Amino acid sequence: MESKTIFVLLILMLAGLLPVAGVSGLNLADLIEPEQISALIAGEKHIMLQFNNPQPQFTPRHDVLRRRIETKFSDLDPSLMIEILYLYKKPRIARRNGWSIEEETELYNEALALSSLVGIEYFSMRAGAMRTLLTASQVIDGPSTKRPLPDPVYLRPQAELTVYARQKDTTFGDNIYQYDYYSAPEALILAQENLTSLTIGFIPAVGKNRLRSIAAVLDAGDYLLVYGVSMVKSISVPGMKERIGNAFSNRVDAILEWFSGRADKAFRKAHEI
Repeated sequence: MESKTIFVLLILMLAGLLPVAGVSGLNLADLIEPEQISALIAGEKHIMLQFNNPQPQFTPRHDVLRRRIETKFSDLDPSLMIEILYLYKKPRIARRNGWSIEEETELYNEALALSSLVGIEYFSMRAGAMRTLLTASQVIDGPSTKRPLPDPVYLRPQAELTVYARQKDTTFGDNIYQYDYYSAPEALILAQENLTSLTIGFIPAVGKNRLRSIAAVLDAGDYLLVYGVSMVKSISVPGMKERIGNAFSNRVDAILEWFSGRADKAFRKAHEI
C-alpha cells in the first residue's frame, strides 16, 4: 500500500470515520430501559423474586444471552425465580471502548476461579447475622470420579467450556454442579446446574437438574452490566418454596461482592501485562 494511502487511512481512523479493530463495546441504552440505567448508575441493584408463574423481567436485549436462557430453562417449569441486574463501574485504568483481549481474558479466568468462593458471607434474615455461604468449592475432573483439580486458567477465553465442581453449602450441603462457560462478542456467560439433589437438613428441597442459573457480564463502556437469573423447580413441601426463595435472595449481595472483587483484580492484572 502506498504511503499516501496509509496516511489518509490513519487520518480517517483518528477522526472516527473508519472503525478501529478491537474497539467496540455495547451501549447500555440498547440493553436495558432508560429508567433502569439511571437507577443502576445511582448505585441501586435490581433484585426480583417471583413465585407464581415466574417470567424474566430484567433480561438485557442481547441475542446470545437470550438464546442461552431459552435453551436452559425451556423444560424446567420453575416454581420460583430470582433475577438480578447490577452495574459494575470499571476502574480508571480500564479500557472504555470495548474491553481489551487482556481484560476479557482476566475476567474469564477470575470467573473460573471457583475455589475463591470459599468463605464469602451473606446476611441471613433467619439467623439475623452474617453466615458463610460456601465452606468448600473445588473444581473436579467429573461428577463420578470427583478428583480435585486446580482452577483452570486459559490464555484466551474459550468459545464453550464445561467445568464440574464440588461445593459444600451451609444451607444445601455437599453437592456436585456443572458450570458451562460461553464467550461471545462483548459478553461472558456462565450457566450452572445441580447434578445432585439439594436438601435442607434431611428434607429434600430441589431435585437433580432442577436448579438452573445463568449469569452474564456484558461490556458496556464505562460499566460492566451484570445480569443473573436462577430458576428452581422445588419439591412441594409446605413452606419450602418460600424458604428456598429467601435463601437465594439473601445471597445475591454476597455473590455481587465476590464478583466486584474479582473484577477489580482482573482489571489490575490486565494492565500489569
